[in-house]
Amino acid sequence: MTGDTEHFETVIVGAGQAGLSIGHYLAKRDRPFLILDANERVGDNWRRHWDSLRLYSPACLDGLPGMPFPAPAWSFPTKDETADYLEQYATRFELPIRGSTRVAGVSKNGQGYVVACGKRRFEAENVVVATGTFGHPYTPAFAAELDPGILQLHSSQYKNPGNLRDGPVLVVGAAHSGADVAMDVACDHETVLCGRDTGQVPFNIEGRPGRAIWRVLSFLARRVLTTRTPIGRKMRHEIRSHGGPLLRFKRADLAAAGVERVTARAVGARDGLPLLDDGRVLDVANVIWCTGFKQDFSWIEMPVTGEDGWPQEERGIVPSAPGLYFTGLAFQYAFSSMLLLGAGRDAEYVAKQIIARGG
Repeated sequence: MTGDTEHFETVIVGAGQAGLSIGHYLAKRDRPFLILDANERVGDNWRRHWDSLRLYSPACLDGLPGMPFPAPAWSFPTKDETADYLEQYATRFELPIRGSTRVAGVSKNGQGYVVACGKRRFEAENVVVATGTFGHPYTPAFAAELDPGILQLHSSQYKNPGNLRDGPVLVVGAAHSGADVAMDVACDHETVLCGRDTGQVPFNIEGRPGRAIWRVLSFLARRVLTTRTPIGRKMRHEIRSHGGPLLRFKRADLAAAGVERVTARAVGARDGLPLLDDGRVLDVANVIWCTGFKQDFSWIEMPVTGEDGWPQEERGIVPSAPGLYFTGLAFQYAFSSMLLLGAGRDAEYVAKQIIARGG
């Protein structure tokens, strides 16, 4: 270490499930590494989600390598239980994590890399980008045309109905997150959920009969829906570009809760109010944008992304930049890649490449 520069064989960017899993496998082989994370505490990304959020998969499928999820097998952990589990995981395996350290840039440095974090620099032979599948919150450009009196929140900012102003709510984006948020606010507010119909899973994800189905889905998510199969490659594009089907709450649940479900899309503003593509104008006091996230890897100062904005990688390996890796991306190798269920396998594969490269 010299001045404000430290050196490690591997620097991992992100202390979520993907970054922690990589750290676990490197620690097992006694390889020197450091995990950098912008959050003060491990798990804070989960803690910031809306209060009622629970995982969509049962605890028996949510463990990371070496440590099962400490909850009843067929329970569905809350977002805070998930955050605490990640923190406990980091503590149990004594993973070296530097919190409150936001990475501003990654650049080439001879045969290695420099990771810039404000005044501090970290030099490394390998860098693993484990920032996950959520980039910057996306809202359409016409959001700026809405009346300033309308409260606008992205789903990443929404916590509970107490955040909202009195009056009707428009939830934009009708995938599973939009349905969850609409159900959450409908108890206190007149609620409209708009967006294309993304379908729904045909079973109760928390019902006892669903337990056998979960075992099948787990197999499909890990073994069948992968980049090695035609159906997996086709689904990869869909997963990365569109919202997923309704999971916990279905169409009937929305109707029973009094949510007005419209398949028209929000496309603009008229007189400061949201305009749907069927010509309807909605007089609402709140808009919650469940419109997803856009990837942004512009802080990686190398041409590693394609025209679609996603990294050009093969199972996390970047052919154009030896020593640079990704993990935790949506459908990186399989449908399971962005889930706790798949974090370990992808991490193990990348860790093997790092170990082999280091000799």
